Amino acid sequence: MPRYRPHVAARPSWRCRVCGIAWPCSAARLALLGEYRENRTGLLVYLAALREEADADLGRQVTPDRLTDRFFTWARARAR
Repeated sequence: MPRYRPHVAARPSWRCRVCGIAWPCSAARLALLGEYRENRTGLLVYLAALREEADADLGRQVTPDRLTDRFFTWARARAR
């Protein structure tokens, strides 16, 4: 039986340790949405801190706008 491995960022590259794509990958996004299901504000605060760390690690490799898009667009509250 396969063991679950969490999709976390490998630093300083900010690629997923499991699937190798830019973090947060879709599996990480789903896990974070589940973990913060009742606390969207907490999720956005957590992502803001990680986005700043990623910006420091990646420097000029990724523009600030692309990092912001990568970390936040999927986590916004959905209209009801």
